[in-house]
Amino acid sequence: MNKIIRYFSGRYLAAWVVLISDATVVFLSYIVSTILRYNFEIQQIEFENMLLHGVVSTFIYVSIFSISRTSTGVLRHSGLNDLIRVFRSALIACLILVIIASILLYGFSYRGIWLIPKSVLIIHFLLSSFLLSLSRLVAKAAYGAFLRNNSDLKTNIVIFGAGESGRITCQTLLAGRSNPKEIMSVICFIDDNKSLQGKSLDGLPIYSPDKALTQTFIEKNSLSQVVLSTQKMSALRRREITDMCLTFGLEVKEIPPYDRWIHGQLSLQQIKPVSIENLLGRSEIALDSENIERELKDKVILISGAAGSIGRELVRQSLHFHPHKIIILDQAETPLHELEIRLKNEIDDESKFQIIVADINNTSRMEDIFAAFQPDLVLHAAAYKHVPMMEMNPLEAARTNIFGTKCLADLSIKYGIQKFVLVSTDKAVNPTNVMGASKRISEMYTQSLNYENPETSFIITRFGNVLGSSGSVIPLFQSQIESGGPVTITHQEVTRYFMTIAESCNLVLEAGSLGNNGEIYVFDMGEPVRIWDLAKKMIELSGLLPEKNIDIEFVGLRPGEKLFEEVLANKENTIPTHHEKILKATVKPVDNGKLFLSLTQLEEQINTNDRLGLVMTMKELVPEFVSANSEFVKLDNQKSSLPNEA
Repeated sequence: MNKIIRYFSGRYLAAWVVLISDATVVFLSYIVSTILRYNFEIQQIEFENMLLHGVVSTFIYVSIFSISRTSTGVLRHSGLNDLIRVFRSALIACLILVIIASILLYGFSYRGIWLIPKSVLIIHFLLSSFLLSLSRLVAKAAYGAFLRNNSDLKTNIVIFGAGESGRITCQTLLAGRSNPKEIMSVICFIDDNKSLQGKSLDGLPIYSPDKALTQTFIEKNSLSQVVLSTQKMSALRRREITDMCLTFGLEVKEIPPYDRWIHGQLSLQQIKPVSIENLLGRSEIALDSENIERELKDKVILISGAAGSIGRELVRQSLHFHPHKIIILDQAETPLHELEIRLKNEIDDESKFQIIVADINNTSRMEDIFAAFQPDLVLHAAAYKHVPMMEMNPLEAARTNIFGTKCLADLSIKYGIQKFVLVSTDKAVNPTNVMGASKRISEMYTQSLNYENPETSFIITRFGNVLGSSGSVIPLFQSQIESGGPVTITHQEVTRYFMTIAESCNLVLEAGSLGNNGEIYVFDMGEPVRIWDLAKKMIELSGLLPEKNIDIEFVGLRPGEKLFEEVLANKENTIPTHHEKILKATVKPVDNGKLFLSLTQLEEQINTNDRLGLVMTMKELVPEFVSANSEFVKLDNQKSSLPNEA
């Protein structure tokens, strides 16, 4: 019997079957309505007239139902909109019958067999509407009961947040399933608001976290998932609840902010595991936007590397501050095309941005762009960033990260750019790889320009790893978890600083509004995160267990990689700014003579494809550059043998 029910549970009734069923309900309702009208005094009823009137009424009702397509809804998923459509259609049919009866009675003084009593019509409308709605609710309830008793997958859920958002989340969970064999059941709500605790919402009790998030309660109700639905929870409280849930082996999901709901409606597909940003060891840093708006409003802004993770966010945030135009520059054609499509969908005035495909190493092309658009501000985010990749390709790292920066910086001076903001990295501090050293040299060059070119301010922003960026470890871990593992980590003790894309870009814009003469701005990024802990928490957030469901493998440090990253070098200090979380680094002066001589040597070595010579020159220019896990380790012992030409 169960097999038969399972077979037909996967099928849906044809619209004509539902229409015949509705017609039957309408006809029988008319019979009952007539009996009710005559107070069950059967002898007063003319059965031939009653049957005729029942057929006529049913014909009108079915005609309206066909036009309004009430029978096309899926009965097992009937909702409020379906019931309203049935009620509205029945009301229209009733009004038509009443109007016809009134015309016959008062217009033609007709009192024959075709005249339907209006009192019966009104009773019939109320009764048929009720029974038609009830039939749909019964079908839905029966299907739900069948699923609860026969479903292969049962998910008992607790919703954190008993406000309007929680109520909508509950309705969304109960209305749909991502798996046809899965049944979702909301057990209760949890809320920190003591005035709500002990009450109920949509018939479900509201508990305090201390009562619901206990081993006894979880086992008693077979809980497997918690959905965070409140929009007002602080980042700290969200992490506390998440950690508490993970301790009990519960999967934790969350809903997106209201402004990301599709057409104002929350969908089941939008309820996803807690975002990685919540794994940060600190609250997201919020910056004052007034200075940024004063700096960007009505300005022409050139953003290099605009198709990358940081660049795209810089474009998005900059547009918020009403610039005159943004020059969106990158050499990656496909990401630029995707960005262009998105911007055209989001922005009414396409004159606010200009997409340009170009290579920052092409000096003549860059000069044409500067001459044509005369930017006021340059946000330089274009760079090669992948450490192992650049360790194998040092010539390209130097060509783009050093000389691409030099090209844009020199043109900024030539064309009187007000400010040039360089997006740097914590890997430039005591670098152990070519990428970090190339970024440190680009920092040194931009700093050197301030002394002789005060009309253009050169500012540097330096921060750690960016969550969600294309080069972040997060997408790699997500992909490995989705494919069943293993999750690969270079070393058990490797740690990194993390920040969100939005934070990093806000820092760049804030630095552009504050900086004047060669400062390096850094974040107080809190405590570094151990990658092993990060991987374990990501696995747990996916509803799995590390080492049980998903293996973790240690593959060894990659070329140029180090265990711990720093934000400031040993000989650097910091001084506070207007924002307690933003610091300004004071660095040792740049030896311009040695720098310019080394740049000449680097350019020659790029042209002659001298990999070892180029890396050796970088080590001479950046004495703290000591290679790790790289073929260039052998050069560290040779630095003292080279002549000092500075």
